[in-house]
Amino acid sequence: MHEEDGYFGEDVAATYDESAADMFRPDMVDPAVDVLAELAGDGQTLEFGIGTGRIALPLARRGVPVHGIDVSRAMVARLRAKPGGDAIGLTIGDFATTRVAAGTFAVAYLVFNTINNLTTQDAQVACFRNAAAHLRPGGCFVIEVGVPDLRRLPPGQNAVPFHISPTRWAFDTYDVGTQAMSSNYVTIVGGRAEYWSIPFRYVWPAELDLMARLAGLRLRDRWEGWTRAPFTSESRQHVSVWEKPAE
Repeated sequence: MHEEDGYFGEDVAATYDESAADMFRPDMVDPAVDVLAELAGDGQTLEFGIGTGRIALPLARRGVPVHGIDVSRAMVARLRAKPGGDAIGLTIGDFATTRVAAGTFAVAYLVFNTINNLTTQDAQVACFRNAAAHLRPGGCFVIEVGVPDLRRLPPGQNAVPFHISPTRWAFDTYDVGTQAMSSNYVTIVGGRAEYWSIPFRYVWPAELDLMARLAGLRLRDRWEGWTRAPFTSESRQHVSVWEKPAE
């Protein structure tokens, strides 16, 4: 693994699409692409944490120019190998700080909880500032992320399972004092257990709104998901759109 690949090196990249197969279904991808294409209009888009191109490739097939930033060379190599991958601009780096071209994008976006891969509040704040620097006036920063699921956390317990099967167990752990969390996976392969863990920092919608304000952005829309259903107190995720004021 390249050191800069972080937690998404070759061992993860090799099976990522299969392990996240549900997220590649058309009913999961198409609504996101519809929203992003509409927001982009005739402009360019920038994906933070582009990965293997789950959203970027179908968005590019719509005729929307896409550039991506990702820390993992292994994930990006999978994108480049796919049909249409050579048409997407790619930059290796930390999406919280890496600059591509200031003030040229209509949309910057982060999907599938990727904002939580930044494990400090400072890094998340920097990400908003980085997005704002890339956006043209009137451009939008879009994030898809879950609402912290702390109501499922019993008193005195710090772990919540989210998948249990004969060959795979997965659970999240939470530290409510620091907002640190991790997703943990145990997989049985050939009768042996393999363990994998990824650290995250969970973040609340109101906290994201404050980060946006610090970056000079203002909330334009918040929905429960890409189909634009209303966001409510029972929503377990949200898609939020912050706008850079027009000059």
